[in-house]
Amino acid sequence: MTPRREAARPRLDDAQRLAWLRLIRSENVGPISFRALINRYGGAEAALEALPDLAARGGSKRRIRIAEKAAAEAELARAERLGARFLFQGEADYPPILLATEAAPPVLAIMGDPAVLARPTLAVVGARNASLSGVKLTRQLVAEIGAAGFVIVSGLARGIDAAAHEAAISTGTAGVFAGGLDKPYPKENGPLMRRIVDGGGCLLSEMPFGWEPRAVDFPRRNRIVAALAHGLLVVEAALRSGSLISARLAGEMGRLVFAVPGSPLDPRAGGTNKLLKDGALIVTEGKDVIDALRPLDSRMEPGFAASQGAEGSFLGDGPSEGERGRILEALGTAPAALDDLIAHTGASPAALQLVLLELDLAGRLERHRGGYVSLVF
Repeated sequence: MTPRREAARPRLDDAQRLAWLRLIRSENVGPISFRALINRYGGAEAALEALPDLAARGGSKRRIRIAEKAAAEAELARAERLGARFLFQGEADYPPILLATEAAPPVLAIMGDPAVLARPTLAVVGARNASLSGVKLTRQLVAEIGAAGFVIVSGLARGIDAAAHEAAISTGTAGVFAGGLDKPYPKENGPLMRRIVDGGGCLLSEMPFGWEPRAVDFPRRNRIVAALAHGLLVVEAALRSGSLISARLAGEMGRLVFAVPGSPLDPRAGGTNKLLKDGALIVTEGKDVIDALRPLDSRMEPGFAASQGAEGSFLGDGPSEGERGRILEALGTAPAALDDLIAHTGASPAALQLVLLELDLAGRLERHRGGYVSLVF
C-alpha cells in the first residue's frame, strides 16, 4: 500500500506564511471564505487589505477585526518554543487526503511527523464512557488494522478514542485537538499525547495556540478526524453522541462508515446499531475493515485548495448593482442551494460567490450541509 508519488507543490515564503496565518485568524474568515479570498485576490496580503471593504459591502455595522502582524508572529514563535510548526494548505507536507475536502483548514498546527498521514488511514471513534469490552475490542481491532499498514486517526477523547491511540502508537496514529495544541483536552491524556509524538505519530489542530476548547469546537474537530481518513469505525456510541456526528460527516465526504454491533440492552450500542440499520458496514474483526479499504488505496486526488497553495492573480470584477440586489433579495432565512440562486437571479457564479463572501465576512451568512446558504438577521 505505497502512497502515490505526487508532483512537488509550491512552498510559501515566510512573508506569505505570516499573511496566511493573519488571514485565517481574522474575524469571520473560515476555510471556505479563506479559499475564496485567496482565489479572488491572488494572495493573503491583498485579501487582508480587501477585508474591511468586503465586510462593509456585506452589511457589517463595524470594522472587521483583522489579526495583527505581531499576534501572528507571536503565534509562530510560540509554536517553535513548544516544538510545533504549521502546515499550510497545498504545500508538500499538508495531508493529501485532507486537501481534497471542501472545508480543509488553510493552516494546521502540528506536533510530530506529518508523514504518517501520507499512509492509508482509518478513523476510530466511540463512547467516552466506554465499556471494558468496548475498550478491549478497540485495542484488538486497531492492533490488527495497524499491523496491516493503516494509520489510526482519532480525537484524543477518553474511552474509545484513547484506547485506539494507545493500541496504534507502534504502527502509527494521529490525534486531532478541539482547542490549541497547548491546550490538551482532557488533560489526563497528556502523557498519551507525548507518547504519540515520541512514537512517530502526530498531533494536529486548526485552532490558535492558547485556544480553550468549547462545545462548538468538538464537531469542528470531528470533521477533520473524518476528513483525514479513508474510512471511519464507530465502536460504541449512544443515539445522541459526537461519534454519530463524525459518522454523518464521514458519509457526506464519501468515506466508508463501519460500526461494531452491540447489545440492544446497552445504550452505548444504540448509535452503532442504528448506523448498521442505515447501511454502515458491520465489523466484528479487523479483516472486515482491511478488506473494504484495500481497494481505496489509490486514494482521492487533491481537489482545489487555493491553487494547491500557490498564490495567483486577481479573478475578475465584482457583481453589478443589479446582480447584487437580485442575490440579496433572493436570500432569506430558509437554506437555498447555490444552483437555485444562480437560476433564479440570473447572476453569474462569480458574482454570487463574491456576494456570499461579503455576507460571510459581515457575519450575515450561515452555511449549511450540502452547500446550502441562508441569511442571518
